[in-house]
Amino acid sequence: MTQLPTLIDEFLDNEFRSSPVLASGLGLTEYDERLDDLSADAFGQRDEDALSYLARFQAITDEGLDPDARIDRDLAIAMLRGRTIVADWEGWKRDPLTYSGPSLGGLFGLFLHRLRPEPDLIDAAVARLEQIPRALAQGRSNLDPTRAHRLIVERGLASAKAGARYVRDLLPAEASDDAGRERLTAAGERAAQAFDSWADHLEKVGEEASGDWRFGEERYTRLLRERESLSYDASELRERGQAEYDRLAEEMSALSRDAMGTDDWRAVLEKANEDHPPTEEAMRVAYAQETARARDFLARTGIVTLPEGESCVVEPSPVFQRPVIGVASYMGSPAFTDKRLGHFFVPFAPDGTSEEEIQKRLAANSHSGIPTTSVHEAYPGHHWHITWSKIHAAPIRLVLGTPYFSEGWALYAERVMRERGYFTDPMQELNHLEATLFRAARIVVDTSLHLGDMDYEAGVAFMMAKTPLPEPTARAEVGRYCWWPTQASAYLTGCLEILRIRERFLEQQGLGGVAPSQVDVSVLRDFHDRLAGSGRLPLGLAERALLGDSR
Repeated sequence: MTQLPTLIDEFLDNEFRSSPVLASGLGLTEYDERLDDLSADAFGQRDEDALSYLARFQAITDEGLDPDARIDRDLAIAMLRGRTIVADWEGWKRDPLTYSGPSLGGLFGLFLHRLRPEPDLIDAAVARLEQIPRALAQGRSNLDPTRAHRLIVERGLASAKAGARYVRDLLPAEASDDAGRERLTAAGERAAQAFDSWADHLEKVGEEASGDWRFGEERYTRLLRERESLSYDASELRERGQAEYDRLAEEMSALSRDAMGTDDWRAVLEKANEDHPPTEEAMRVAYAQETARARDFLARTGIVTLPEGESCVVEPSPVFQRPVIGVASYMGSPAFTDKRLGHFFVPFAPDGTSEEEIQKRLAANSHSGIPTTSVHEAYPGHHWHITWSKIHAAPIRLVLGTPYFSEGWALYAERVMRERGYFTDPMQELNHLEATLFRAARIVVDTSLHLGDMDYEAGVAFMMAKTPLPEPTARAEVGRYCWWPTQASAYLTGCLEILRIRERFLEQQGLGGVAPSQVDVSVLRDFHDRLAGSGRLPLGLAERALLGDSR
């Protein structure tokens, strides 16, 4: 019988060969020259591999495995089950980003992390640029107007146009000498022409698109239970989201009444949104200053252990990402390197956005809201978690993981920073609570959309009525939910599970019933370091990793 370490090595090697952009992003530079094979045959092979490896991991018994090894095995099983559940959805026939995403991300990551000398990076970039026409041609063959929905195609179209500009105008500036710039310019022009042609094709697909983005209740529920190790179904998750929304709205009304003299927290936040940075660059500077303050708070209080040599820079979002994601995001340093530099991307608007809409987008990044977003993306949110886990987690846990842990952790980070006194005035607290309430609204909309109980326009109307989102941001948000089913529910769902695990942990320490704000910081730090160091596990597996394998 194949032993688990051998099977894990074989599985990871297959992952890297099948997805060289993923491997390159993890720091395996031998894959830097390759783009993924995005043909129908390649997607079919990945589905076959998922079934095969799932059976092989399930055949590994507990005998001879320590608790950590059992969790590694069960992580692989959970993630592979997830792939088999979505196989018949055939997202590669529906979503144009399947084809532009690896191409653009694979180029951007090379120069963001700069793991090799510049001449080698230029060689790799030119090789990938030369493969872009092939990747987009595969998309042309695979994309099916009867399966695709116009909304999803439009997102892909915006990405294609931004991608053409990136490879034609921006990528050559990554080279420091004329020869390198000339090579990138020549290869970039050929790739840009392929993107232009791809955009023309997507215009036609969008006109013909008659498919649906609704994921369906059965798939949604199976992912919750079989991939995420959660005990509830999609309808029950929606009820949890609504209940949390109602609870948070009451808490926000009380805080608004005590601090501002009115129960109308929406009006208070809308007024506060008027106090925002006047330009996108001023917004970036404000985020950078707040990120530094959050890090200093961690260093002074000891809520977590700061890894030696880590740092986080705050930058504008990549040009090709702006049409797709309208909120802040984060990219960590490659997992299989010793680098500890993270990149916190703040949401700049797509090219061609009017000044009026830019101001609306800036209003969603008010001065009183910037602190909670900085905590979420950087300290002790994504940047701290990803940096810490890459030091402590096993290799398979650096490759496989779930947003229900990573996004749940980042939202939990906001919660614990409030408990320990980071937010210094009521408006910052109100924005923190609104950020959590926003995630509760996300659960309601995401589940309702994919269960068929809400259409796109109803989702936009719900988000605008229930949260202070301006219309452009609300439309970008709901489009994201349609495009990426179950992900929007990950934030608050994961946070609530981490809070439940923390309660169990404190009970084991004899601190049941003690307010978390009163728990000795060394106990809290131990909880954070150990849980975050386990990786990005499904929450049921994370609980086992922290509290013991009690299956």
